[in-house]
Order: sequence, then C-alpha cells, then structure tokens
Amino acid sequence: MLQVSQIRENKDLHVVGLSKRGISNVGEILEEIVSVDDQRKSTQTELDSILAENNILAKSIGQLMKEGRLEEVQQVKVKTGELKERSKLLSENLSGITSDLQQKLYQIPNIPHSSVPNGKNAEDNEIVYQVDNLPDLGSDAAPHWELIKKYDIIDFDLGNKISGAGFPVYKGKGARLQRAMVNFFLDQALENGYTEIQPPVVVNEASGYGTGQLPDKEGQMYQLNDTDLYLIPTAEVPLTNLYRDVILKESELPIKNVGFTPCFRREAGSWGAHVRGLNRLHQFDKVEIVHVEHPSKSYDTLEKMASYIEGLIKLLELPYRKLRLCGGDMSFTSALTYDFEVFSAAQKKWLEVSSVSNFEAYQANRLKLRYKDADGKTQLLHTLNGSALALPRILAAVLENNQTKDSINIPKALWDYTGFKTIP
Repeated sequence: MLQVSQIRENKDLHVVGLSKRGISNVGEILEEIVSVDDQRKSTQTELDSILAENNILAKSIGQLMKEGRLEEVQQVKVKTGELKERSKLLSENLSGITSDLQQKLYQIPNIPHSSVPNGKNAEDNEIVYQVDNLPDLGSDAAPHWELIKKYDIIDFDLGNKISGAGFPVYKGKGARLQRAMVNFFLDQALENGYTEIQPPVVVNEASGYGTGQLPDKEGQMYQLNDTDLYLIPTAEVPLTNLYRDVILKESELPIKNVGFTPCFRREAGSWGAHVRGLNRLHQFDKVEIVHVEHPSKSYDTLEKMASYIEGLIKLLELPYRKLRLCGGDMSFTSALTYDFEVFSAAQKKWLEVSSVSNFEAYQANRLKLRYKDADGKTQLLHTLNGSALALPRILAAVLENNQTKDSINIPKALWDYTGFKTIP
C-alpha cells in the first residue's frame, strides 16, 4: 500500500510510475487520495481539540464543587455532555473517512522502479539474458502431456474424476521425481542460508490484505465457504505474514525464509489449448523464498535472489532466459520483477518457472512491518520473494528436453534424490 506522505511529497514521481502501468487519470486518483487524507486530518484535529477541552472541563468540576459554585457545575456538565456527543459523531466520521482512505489506497498498485520498461503486456518485457543455443529435438519430440501417458507417471483423468480439471495425480516415478525436486530445492536453499518454514496453506483475510492478494481483482483465490479463510495462491502469503504487526531490530536483518507448500489458483478464464497439461494448474507445488530486508539493501538482495534462482535452473541443465517485466505485466504489488523462463524443446515455447520481486515498502506498509533505526525512529522495511522453483513447468521442461526414443533422462543434480537416472 502506498504511503500518503510519499504521495504528497513525490506526486510527480507517482504519476510517472503509475502511468507505466497504463493507469489513466492518475493525477485525479492521487488528488482524491490527498483530499480524503486532508479530510481525515481536519476531522482528527477537531476531535483532538474537543477531547482536550472536554478533559479540562471535566477536571474543573471538582474544584467548582469545592467552592460551592453549583450553578457553574451544572453549566459545565451540560457543556461536557454536548462535547461528548460531538466527539462521538466526529469519531464515527473519522472511522468512516479512515476506512474510505484505506480502501482507496488498496486499489492503487505499487510504483514501478525507474528501471522498469514501459509496456502493456508480456510482449513488451525486456530480455536481460538468454542462452545462445536452444535445443532442437526434431519433429518427433513429444510434448509432456503425451510423455506422461506413455510412461504412466501423471494422470489427469484420475485427477479430473477426483477433483476436476487442473488437479493432476502424480504416480510412481512421476511422484518420486516431484518429491525429489522439492527436496532438492529445499536443500539448496538451506545450503544458501535460508531458514525452512512449514506454514499453513489456509490464511485469513488479514493475511490476504497484508501481502496484497486481497482485494482479489483477478479472481485467483479460492475462498472457503462462510469464512474469511482462503487457500493460499503462493507461500509468499503465510511466510510474509509471519511478520505482520512486528517491529524488528536492525541486528535481526536480513531475514531469509524458505517454504514448500501446495498452491491453489482458480486461474479464471485461462483454459485453452495453449495451457495444456502441466502448463497451468489449479493446484501445484512450489518452493518459495521470502526476504525481509533493510530498505538500503533490498535491490542488492533482489539481484542475489535472481542469481540464486538462475543457479538452480543451471543445475537442472535447462535452457533459460531472464526477463525484466514491463509496467503493464508486473504484479499489483511489485516494484521490480524478474521472470525466469525455461525453453520447452517439444512445445517450442518459453515456460515461466519463477518470478522474483522487490515490493519495497508496499507490503510492509500494509503489514505494519517495521524496524527501529539508529536514531530510534520506526521505519518501514522492504519485502522480497521469489519462486525457487515452481514445479509443474520445470517438470514439463525436464520431461520434454530430456526425452529419448525409449526413455527420459533425469538431470544429474537429481540422481541422489530420485534414486534413478532414467524413466524407461
């Protein structure tokens, strides 16, 4: 959530930033925010003045009683009664104005970093790096949705019977390969200084608002009937909300957590031929890394996170590219996002397998996640997160890129985890 003080001080910067996201009439939106905040401030000032006056009058009653000035006591009581009624009305107004201001701020996305390119959609993303040579398996290469049937390792029909479309059943060596990748990703994170967390996969409404998944504008989240509970779309939500309403010491920074969870997404309106098989699911597994960082160090940390994710893809021997997302393709809460995509040699397309983002203070302001600086002042922290990695498309690329005529070869990095080198 943007800070009103920053909007006031850097309005032009906010206008330019939000324009990168393709938002029209940005100036009017920001003026409305400032206007509502002015109303909040004036109402608060009047309320504080009335409460102070009422307090003084209340204290005077005792002295007037001692002096026997009973008529004046009655006058003061009448006055304090009027002030109480006025303060009650102002308190109700203030609560409504504050809620209105917060709801308006919830509707405004984060300001993109200055390095974020202009653009409307994925076609405008900037390629930061791409491998030189892409694999060519020839015209006989099978996409993963054919391979999984041939080797009987994933069953979509069973998943459809049990749950519906987008809920696959992993079987035999398919299940073992899935588990092997989870353990491999977690072990790599632990070796790189992360603390493993096993969070709940159901979160409350406050948690959804804390990280920006709520209000849910894209219809992504599954809500449990008659509750304020939601299935998580990513481990980012519970891992970041560990620090909601927390004030940290600078000595506790940086915080580096990793968690493995199933993730649930409705993916409304996304089904079609271009998202067959594992390319898009309603339920999938993901290992997520989350950082809480000092504001002065968050962009150095983002680059380190991106390098770490790049290293995982290299260990799996997959062809990949790194993208800097344009303003129109970034998530609502991000200030800067790198996407990593691996090349599917059978589908002949790029598959997104990770996003790593710096949210700056946007989530921290919602979460009230702060630290005390050297002067003892309370300041907002920065939050970052990244997929390290999301399994379905990684698995699809591993199956497709390592297929032979009569087997699928397993990347060497996974041999100790799978217990087998090929799926024959």
